Amino acid sequence: MSEHVDMRPGDRVLLLQPGSAAYVDLVISLLAAGIFPVPLDTRLTEPELAGIVEDVDPRLVVDSPDLLASMVEHTPERFRLGLPLGRPMHVTSGTTGRPKPVDSGTLAVAGAEALLAEECELWGFTATDVNLVISPLHHSAPLRFAMGTLLAGGRLVVPGAFDAARVTDVIGTERPTTMFCVPAHLQRLFAHWDDVGVPDLSSFRLVAHAGAPCPPSIKRRLVELFPDGSTWEFYGSTEGQFTACRSEEWLARPGTVGRARPGRRLFLDDDGHIWCVVPEHARFTYRGAPDKSAAAWRDTPDGPAFTVGDLGRLDDDGYLWLDGRREDLIITGGVNVYPVEVENALREHPGIDDIAVYGVPDDRWGQRVCAAVVGTASAEELDAFARTRLAPPKRPKDYSFLSDLPRTATGKVRRTDLGANESS
Repeated sequence: MSEHVDMRPGDRVLLLQPGSAAYVDLVISLLAAGIFPVPLDTRLTEPELAGIVEDVDPRLVVDSPDLLASMVEHTPERFRLGLPLGRPMHVTSGTTGRPKPVDSGTLAVAGAEALLAEECELWGFTATDVNLVISPLHHSAPLRFAMGTLLAGGRLVVPGAFDAARVTDVIGTERPTTMFCVPAHLQRLFAHWDDVGVPDLSSFRLVAHAGAPCPPSIKRRLVELFPDGSTWEFYGSTEGQFTACRSEEWLARPGTVGRARPGRRLFLDDDGHIWCVVPEHARFTYRGAPDKSAAAWRDTPDGPAFTVGDLGRLDDDGYLWLDGRREDLIITGGVNVYPVEVENALREHPGIDDIAVYGVPDDRWGQRVCAAVVGTASAEELDAFARTRLAPPKRPKDYSFLSDLPRTATGKVRRTDLGANESS
């Protein structure tokens, strides 16, 4: 795959470059060779990256545009945009605070063909598609849509870091047919269109959103502005996909995230946790975390099922409502932030005696990250400290200072008490 390093099937390659069409091309070609790309946020700090490197044990780190271009240029023709034999090894944070790679393993050809077919059948990718990429390609959802588009013979438009004015211009010049976004993108686009006018959106056949709860007013405007039948919501995680829901179904059942995707079945355990039965090609493990992998899976008469710890309700027709995300998870702008990871990083500051991180509602981002601190450090000192150890979405936006943290009788911090009186 590269003139620099001799790689073999099963090797891992860290991708530390901004997203582009060439980036997606390389992801697909690596997977076609049985090599696992590990897409990462280029804003990760050295301490964050060090733990991932330890877990992934990469054969190569692609950290320059020249190396990325060289690898694409030297891809053997038999792998160029070939059949992916697995999924990218995305890294997700766990409740232990240690990010863990999600490993799909190498698929046999039949499983790889089934994985590709289910995406194409659900989203209808074709050679005439133009996918507008407005979310970072190191995230699993935008990368999946971009991969499906290229593999169907379509093309990508990647205008760079999200800017509402730039995206609006691109809609007019490139006439995209598909787009994945998070609700924060829609809010910023709609605010911009209130100022400059709504562009011609008639080219879109698919606009899918996920990653955070969508405010009802934004959802209804989405349906109003885009072509009939073009807008969808889905519920899933880095580990796997659960549901897909046309907006028209949401209008009939406000708040639902839809029914199980084709080939899957949903059920709830006695505690209300959502489990999803999946085909064999959708299985995964957490690399280097066998106990966590075992806890995520159970056997059922219909096949293997997994959970990510989210809570929900199912109606008699199989529609799912989410009652809460996995314990303590903060979702800000579609990015998952686990409080314990932020706490572990900030506890290194000598002016912190105790700390608890939590999320509060935010009109723009869905939630924002906040921290309650016991100690002598100031907000300014902690903000500067966080910039050296945490990527931007993980840095607390607000600090409060307490004499003690509220705790249960067993010593667990009551995060809900911390955020109870705060709002956007």
